[in-house]
Amino acid sequence: MRLNNLLAQRKTAIIKNWFALAVETYPPDTASFLKRQKDPFANPVGRTISLSLEALFKELLKAKEMDHEILTSLVDPIIRIRAIQNFCPGQAISFIFLLKKAIRENIKKEASEEQLFNELLLFES
Repeated sequence: MRLNNLLAQRKTAIIKNWFALAVETYPPDTASFLKRQKDPFANPVGRTISLSLEALFKELLKAKEMDHEILTSLVDPIIRIRAIQNFCPGQAISFIFLLKKAIRENIKKEASEEQLFNELLLFES
């Protein structure tokens, strides 16, 4: 099975995991609120992060057809939020790298296949 097909099949779980990992970079009380509060008006930060991660993941699945301007526009709201929340630049973008962990946690068994592993390394780079 090709990596893109597997990622598309597990999209919901991967995005949910990515969101959880991203909000865990906040202090514990804030992380708990961001995960728990589903009302977009009471939790605009959580909503923005969630929607942006979902759209970003969909764009990354396009592989060769990815539009870098779209990618930039999708990470921008999250980075802006984190910048005004006193995250340093490295911390502000750290959520991007957490996608690797979310994917690996969701495709552990399949990733041992040589072809899929090579595709995963290419995707991660």
